[in-house]
Amino acid sequence: MDKWHVSRLKRYFAVYMFAIILSTTLIIAFLTFILISSRIFSAIGARSYVELFILLIINVLIGTGISFVVSRRIFGPITELSKASQIVAKGDFSVRLEETHRVKELRDMAVNFNVMVSELGSIETFRNDFVANVSHEFKTPIAAIEGYTTLLQDPGLSEAERQEYSSVIIESTKQLSILCENILKISRLENQQIVTEQRKFRVDEQIRQAILLLETKWSGKELNLVIDLDPVLYYGSEEMLMYVWSNLLGNAIKFTPRSGIVTVNLRQLEQMISVTVTDTGAGMTEEVQAHIFEKFYQGDRARYSEGNGLGLTLVKRIVDLCGGEIKVDSKPMCGSTFTVLLPIPR
Repeated sequence: MDKWHVSRLKRYFAVYMFAIILSTTLIIAFLTFILISSRIFSAIGARSYVELFILLIINVLIGTGISFVVSRRIFGPITELSKASQIVAKGDFSVRLEETHRVKELRDMAVNFNVMVSELGSIETFRNDFVANVSHEFKTPIAAIEGYTTLLQDPGLSEAERQEYSSVIIESTKQLSILCENILKISRLENQQIVTEQRKFRVDEQIRQAILLLETKWSGKELNLVIDLDPVLYYGSEEMLMYVWSNLLGNAIKFTPRSGIVTVNLRQLEQMISVTVTDTGAGMTEEVQAHIFEKFYQGDRARYSEGNGLGLTLVKRIVDLCGGEIKVDSKPMCGSTFTVLLPIPR
């Protein structure tokens, strides 16, 4: 709680204590009036001191009882918070506090605590899933390398078999290398808040360069590329955006069937640039689109061996760092269109 909320809580407690003192005073005055009216109270003699002492005892008992009730209502939630914090410290994120207290500050404290614990639980679940996914992603190529390396030790293999097994080992090694590189990129980008190493460059020329780097893939499938690029001068991280275009183009090529069409458009608008990459592949359902940018998520399980589910996660993080937005529009059997909108820095 901030300073203002703390002072409000103090005032709230002070009002309660004033009410306690006022209540006990009124009770004592009322009892004294009754005793005097009934002539039980005597102002002369030792008996008066006894009667006065009894009244003080009654005052203490009443004040103590009221204070106990009030302090329990005020400090009870704080005690519950302390106990709940100890439970959370042991790794149990299922604990929740009651959010029905009449004091606004204490109610807000409970609400904020519950939100915090919920977020911690989500982070812990994500961490466990991340470790499990990484372990699985490493296990598959390592098992392939181990198995085919063992087969290569057979002296009776033909040259064709040796070439085949060697190709599998090389491909598995590439998968491991790409996986390690992407995990390092994810770790670096998630802890990065600003884009560094920025300079001016031509986005249209960069996209053409990305297309040329992927020539062996799209030419091998005899794809038709429709390219329409406006000349755009952009100030940003050339390395980061090169990864964005390469990944989107690589996915479009991978999911487009032989002799299909991949369309790339670049437009400069008033305050931003727009890049769209469209393929004529199998498309995606709404469920797949809802998770497409999550770590290790792969909608097409038939192509599981061709990627590790980190590419689009990296793309989205880079676009977010640039202050932009990435959208996907797709329907099953109708292809997919990815649109990247980047603001033009002043």
